[in-house]
Amino acid sequence: MANNLLIAEKPSVAQPIAKVLGCTDKQDGYLSGGGYLVSWCVGHLVELAEPETYDSKYETWKKEDLPIIPDVFQYQVTASTRKQFKVLKDLLHRDDVDCVTNACDAGREGELIFRLVYDEAKCNKPMKRLWISSMEDEAIRDGFAGLKDGKEYDRLYEAALCRERADWIVGINATRLFSSLYGQTLNVGRVMTPTLALTVAREAEIRAFRPEDFYTVILSTEIGDLGSKRFSGREEAKELLIKCMLAGKLTITKAEKKEKQEKAPALFDLTSLQREANKRLGYTAQQTLDYTQSLYEKKLVSYPRTDSRYLTDDMEASLPNLIAKAEKVSGLKPTEVQDHHCVINSKKVTDHHAIIPTASVDKADLSELPNGEREVLRLIATRLLEAVSSPCIYAEAVLEGECAGERFTSKGKSVIDPGWKGVAKISEKKNDDPDDTAVGDISSLHEGDEIKITQAGVKAGKTTPPKSYTEDTLLSAMEKAGSDETPDEAERKGLGTPATRAGIIEKLVRIGFIERKGDKKTKYLVPTHKGEMLITVIPEAIQSASMTAEWEQKLLEVEKESYSADQFMDEIVSMVKELVDTYEIVQDAEVLMKPAYAPLGKCPHCGADVIEKTKGFFCENKDCKFALWKDNRFFDSLSKKLTKQVAEQLLSRGRAKLKKCRSVKTGKTYDTTVVLSVSDNGAPQFTLDFSKGAK
Repeated sequence: MANNLLIAEKPSVAQPIAKVLGCTDKQDGYLSGGGYLVSWCVGHLVELAEPETYDSKYETWKKEDLPIIPDVFQYQVTASTRKQFKVLKDLLHRDDVDCVTNACDAGREGELIFRLVYDEAKCNKPMKRLWISSMEDEAIRDGFAGLKDGKEYDRLYEAALCRERADWIVGINATRLFSSLYGQTLNVGRVMTPTLALTVAREAEIRAFRPEDFYTVILSTEIGDLGSKRFSGREEAKELLIKCMLAGKLTITKAEKKEKQEKAPALFDLTSLQREANKRLGYTAQQTLDYTQSLYEKKLVSYPRTDSRYLTDDMEASLPNLIAKAEKVSGLKPTEVQDHHCVINSKKVTDHHAIIPTASVDKADLSELPNGEREVLRLIATRLLEAVSSPCIYAEAVLEGECAGERFTSKGKSVIDPGWKGVAKISEKKNDDPDDTAVGDISSLHEGDEIKITQAGVKAGKTTPPKSYTEDTLLSAMEKAGSDETPDEAERKGLGTPATRAGIIEKLVRIGFIERKGDKKTKYLVPTHKGEMLITVIPEAIQSASMTAEWEQKLLEVEKESYSADQFMDEIVSMVKELVDTYEIVQDAEVLMKPAYAPLGKCPHCGADVIEKTKGFFCENKDCKFALWKDNRFFDSLSKKLTKQVAEQLLSRGRAKLKKCRSVKTGKTYDTTVVLSVSDNGAPQFTLDFSKGAK
């Protein structure tokens, strides 16, 4: 009996597919039954080989060995994935397998993961493609009913290869170039580095900002307050104030009240969902992606890695049912539902439609979901209800008048019908513009009318600096990089893709180029000293958001056969070659690249300063081996972390008091004092002191 072999991206996706197909027979690394074999990858089973695979000389990082541009790219199976790759290879070459179906995630990376396994196993059997946007049983059945020829996705695979190889070429060569020149590991990436550059530029703006005082004359009247333009000097404002008080009245030059509408927001794509979850729930982009991916695998939401904010035309009939289910999940109701065409537009859907709850959502026990998943699901359900609701209708009033030769204005906004904003009871943000003041009823006023000034004064203010990036605003900047004026509805350029942006931010944090600062509610993404120095020394070509955004757009064009993959790679190679050939080390680099670490205390072994770095607290004396690692087994055994505060106490007093330590064996909590000593070779040693007088 002939079998169709299906390969999913991971076991959690393979299992529901196998269930629909009736594959109940569990084997080692796959499931079988009903003419199907269902197996899985575990992420990237096959990866690009490291440079030393091509030549052993690359084991040492030297500028003279650059650039490294393989004539033919080599791939390798990592040790951790070798077992599952063998399972897949054996299945691919089984005599009873006559067809192979790619059931990996329906996107660029899913295509790459499957094809690399297929090619590395040297398989040439007919290839099909399962392309679905939901893990619901019906969606899986429909997907199998409409299986595509795998060759239809060859261009998608080409784009994926271009992305992977471009990242390798830029990352390997630039990282080795700058690391060897500056004597420390400086990770560089085609998308990662321009993203870092955005944060560095923003912090430079903040540091360069100098607050400026300004003064506004406020005139009080029977219908409200009106404000003048800003004055840089108090005396100038006072002079106008006196003139206005002497005049005693204001002449109306404009009294206008218009009814306006604010359309409901579009449905979520991944980036807009990540931004909203960060803004409202404080989740990082990666957390939101993880929660949404889990919801997808639980059949509760549609495919998360989408860049579309609309649904396809064929979904219109099912929309009322989805709205009803969203109501149940969120506990909310849409306001007067407008034409469903506001969320339906096949022309604006590429590979996957917007993220929405599935028809299965009302069958789930939401109380059993982890809190993060439950909150994100409610956010997605609420957005569907908002998107199909009527516009928010409001009245905008503008009042202008003249006094003492100066123009005074007042603006006001009052909601007539909250529309979509009434779904989740979204309130208007308070207007912080000092130039805007509240306006009363102006219906009886006309141009030329005079109104009495009842009171007047000078209001002082200060200009405010731009804010550091949050996850929300950095994602927005990444999305719009290279096309700041592009509207949300247009096909966007940007740094990375919706699927990769979260990982880029997390990697920057992990390697110590960016750190999160702020309170629990708002976390800011701020470049570290190391991150700032990297951007200082690398050329514009590597850190340019516009250039990298253009490359992302070209990758999309490769998918659409409107741009050559060879041409794209030639551009990358040319840029890297020029970088290696022309780059010169920055003058005074030794001083520039020196970490700006403030010492925490003195080394108990040699007496030199101890400074904090990404992974721990280290003695500045290179010959001394003293180090307090943040990832510390001793402190893990106490269910505690070796924090900066604890490290400072250990260095200054040789001991640190810890409260509410938890026994790994018994689970009981206790207080104790950690005592630090040092071995002959400088290695730290810890003991516990339970005496009552221990401090």
